Amino acid sequence: MGRVTLITGGDGYLGRRIAAKLLEETDSRLLLWLRAADASAFLSKQDVLAESFGRFEGRVEYCYGDLTGESPFDGIEPASICRIVHAAAVTRFNVDEGTARRVNIEGTEKLLRFAERCGALERLGLLSSIYASGMRAGPIPETPFVNAGFANHYESSKWAAETLLFEKYAHLPWRIFRIATAIADDANGQVSQHNAVHNTLKLLYYGLISTLPGKPGTPVYLVTGDFAADAVCRLMRVSGSERIFHVAHRREQSLSLDELITLVFEVFGTDEFFRKRRIPRPLYVDEEAFELLHSALGAFAGGVVNQAVDSVAPFARQLFITKEVQNANLIAALGRDPAPDASAVVEATCRHLVRTKWGREKDRVS
Repeated sequence: MGRVTLITGGDGYLGRRIAAKLLEETDSRLLLWLRAADASAFLSKQDVLAESFGRFEGRVEYCYGDLTGESPFDGIEPASICRIVHAAAVTRFNVDEGTARRVNIEGTEKLLRFAERCGALERLGLLSSIYASGMRAGPIPETPFVNAGFANHYESSKWAAETLLFEKYAHLPWRIFRIATAIADDANGQVSQHNAVHNTLKLLYYGLISTLPGKPGTPVYLVTGDFAADAVCRLMRVSGSERIFHVAHRREQSLSLDELITLVFEVFGTDEFFRKRRIPRPLYVDEEAFELLHSALGAFAGGVVNQAVDSVAPFARQLFITKEVQNANLIAALGRDPAPDASAVVEATCRHLVRTKWGREKDRVS
């Protein structure tokens, strides 16, 4: 296949978008690594992607494996790989410790060991998260982080994967992309995959949570999937290695928690179903009060309210921390400051979620 870019997690939310942009905007040849337990599962996923990328036939090939397996990349010829984008990961805030370790940490090391065998490797991009910063407050620079404690196992696993790269595989031509939380696919507010943010908005819309952990002034860092994928593709073409990029917007370009909630309820208020129910805005509670509530509800496993609080709990502690995310490396590499209209994106996203009832109905807006 010649010189190839390997994308792990090629069927994932960002992996698929990165692949699409590389195919559309470059002449790159791609090898998409898909997570699959067996050939049947692999072929099913491959068929879906082949339909999407049909017009690029000849430039895309597929392979599969499982990061929890012994040798997930054994079927790949290392001599052909010139670039790697490691997008495969478990990204749920509520991931359990064992899964986070096996997939995000040990799985990353398996990828890095494979990368060492790629003699023609020019660039290795590791997708990470701004929440690899953990409980750190204040300036969040584009530099390695020290362990500041973490709100959940997802955060700690992303920090550990980065640290593994710095300490054992720094000789590789690496670059790290710390990405903020994706709220929508694009600026039009389309949502094809729901995460903790969308689930929390759903709870607010249906009046299932009356309290919200956090400080009103805490900045909330959000991006679109298109922005993140475009940035990664462009940054993979930038010369130089050993660089960290925050694929995120700065505090002054982002909404605070209270600004976000205010805007969300303004949009929800235009919906007749929501208005009829007269659902009030949630009250902010401190960390101790939320933990007490979470613990008390633990006795009612399976209850709707308990499930609602459980869905918020994994990232609740971050809503009390004021982070000042810096992105000077991103701006310098892109040659521009990709400042978004954060309010417009959130508004469009909320309208899409309400129209589609969080994906249960077809969107009536083309």
